[in-house]
Amino acid sequence: MKIFTTYFANVRNLPQHIVPISISGKAPDWWNGLEYRRLAPKYSFFSVWKETQDNEYYIKHFYEEVLSKLTPKQVIDDIVVKLPQETTFALVCYEAPNKFCHRHLVAEWLKTDGDIEVEEF
Repeated sequence: MKIFTTYFANVRNLPQHIVPISISGKAPDWWNGLEYRRLAPKYSFFSVWKETQDNEYYIKHFYEEVLSKLTPKQVIDDIVVKLPQETTFALVCYEAPNKFCHRHLVAEWLKTDGDIEVEEF
């Protein structure tokens, strides 16, 4: 299975056949698309990161408090059930591709399943 990641400012460039799904804690006010908040960072460690920019702290807490509670298969199954069969989707949050962002952590984690290919759009 192939899925994509992207950021909110790039959603308008997605082809129509790719359904964007927000994985942020709070989507922009204009967002009326699908959301999957189980992959969102927790406010507790996100707020510390906003002050310190300590990526290692963020990564540690993101894995412990978010990803360790899920499996890649469970996440994909949760998302796919909301979409028409054979639909391609993109997991979306805020940061540009060259910035630190939890969607990059999610992408690497999803790839550990072995059957999931993730590409930044």
